[in-house]
Amino acid sequence: MNPDNPFIGKSIAVTGKLDNYTRDGIKARLLELGAKPVSKVSGRTDYLILGTRPGNKLVKALALEITVLSEQEFERMNS
Repeated sequence: MNPDNPFIGKSIAVTGKLDNYTRDGIKARLLELGAKPVSKVSGRTDYLILGTRPGNKLVKALALEITVLSEQEFERMNS
């Protein structure tokens, strides 16, 4: 695991359909990166990964000023 990885110890939620991951696949990738996958957005969520057709998690994340990443941004940050 890369010590410069920005996701280590971070809580990350996902909303919408991702192009390159299934739900289990993104969860596994987040765990590989040392992140904590979460199912709900709260004040303790660090990032929201945004897929197509996002749900209410996006509205809540924006209201809480949580960093929203596209799938492509997520990929660039963890490569």
